[in-house]
Amino acid sequence: MAPAAWFVDASNVVGSRPDGWWRDRDGASRRLHRALSQFARERDEAVVMVLDGPVGGLEPGTTGGLSIAVAPAARRDAADDEIVGLLAATPEPGRVCVVTSDAALASRARALGASVEGARAFRRRLAM
Repeated sequence: MAPAAWFVDASNVVGSRPDGWWRDRDGASRRLHRALSQFARERDEAVVMVLDGPVGGLEPGTTGGLSIAVAPAARRDAADDEIVGLLAATPEPGRVCVVTSDAALASRARALGASVEGARAFRRRLAM
């Protein structure tokens, strides 16, 4: 059964391929946003893009099946904690797939009942 929602650790997906993303982190996040928007439209599934901190041009909110969540503190693992909080507040966490390559976050997500897909595998789904 396909997940009803995807919670995406944006930094993990952006960093899953050494394509120069570190020279323009905001631009890489905006490219991921465009790909996730298309993914959400095509699959008619909710997608939550979770950012570690503010990104120029991307504001928290929902548009066309894609939501942006920004972790309140720009620190290491801030998005991980945000994803776990969102997952804990979800009525059916078993219908959520968390996208991350972070082993600790994957373990926390599975403990709450979510499935997990690696960032690299998910990026291939996006064809980006």
